[in-house]
Amino acid sequence: METLSNLECFARAAATGSFSSAAKQLGLTPSAVSRNVAMLERNLAVRLFHRTTRKLTLTEAGERLADSIRSNLEGLQDAIAEASDQQQEPSGVLKVSMASVFGMDYVLPLLPGFLTAYPKIRIDWQLDNRHVDLVAEGYDAAIGRGSELTPGTISRTLARVRIVAVASPAYMKARRPPASPQDLAGLDLIDMRSTRTGRLVQWMLRDEHGNEAVSPVGERIIFDDPGGLCKAAALGLGAAFVATSHALPYLQRGELIQLLPDWSADGGPISIYYANRRYLPPKTRVFVDYVADAFRDQDLAGRF
Repeated sequence: METLSNLECFARAAATGSFSSAAKQLGLTPSAVSRNVAMLERNLAVRLFHRTTRKLTLTEAGERLADSIRSNLEGLQDAIAEASDQQQEPSGVLKVSMASVFGMDYVLPLLPGFLTAYPKIRIDWQLDNRHVDLVAEGYDAAIGRGSELTPGTISRTLARVRIVAVASPAYMKARRPPASPQDLAGLDLIDMRSTRTGRLVQWMLRDEHGNEAVSPVGERIIFDDPGGLCKAAALGLGAAFVATSHALPYLQRGELIQLLPDWSADGGPISIYYANRRYLPPKTRVFVDYVADAFRDQDLAGRF
């Protein structure tokens, strides 16, 4: 009978395509993972991986085994986790990815209260705008906007994002305020480049009467971070389309004004993503609940 450790090392290596990545997720060394997989191959008398210096791919036998044990292995892990969770205080490293501006403005302020409530949890947060694969990269959770769900993950919506056009009062002082989205083409536009597609982002704008217009682009000043867009607009470099949640501090200080107040775009939901397991680790479960409760109780969603 194979040990759970050997099978788990094989399953993680199959999912990530790397002994090193599997080792990080399991808290082992790459040599330990490789040794456990080799032991499994020896006991089964079959080769499960094609190994090169650059790549690790499943053999046909490896693919069959990975498909066969996936649900059963997850069931065993869930059963063990459920039994352990009944007495376990949330603890361990909580690895989370989220966009930088969103994380600093909305999630980081929740951290003191969260750590007071759960002192045994250690924080490892990545503030970055790239989309991550929770399962393959070993994240406990991620928070972001408009992500496509990868296999093995589910989402919980925190708020919906509204996109508006903004510029600084100084920039607009000598210019005629735009009366329609088409008028924005006459301004210096600060564009956003998608970190996922590499393309300039354009929005479908709508007014209260249901009229639609595609936002123009300028291609002179381009950022891949919404914080950069807001800052550049506040410096008087032009007009930008930004989420109200990012623009709100600038609007409140009078550093930005909203253009075309009757027009906006639906930026989709801000959601928290986590592994689709029946029994989440306590650290992940309490984090998801804490953030979702804060967005509801503190009306953070209203800022979006």
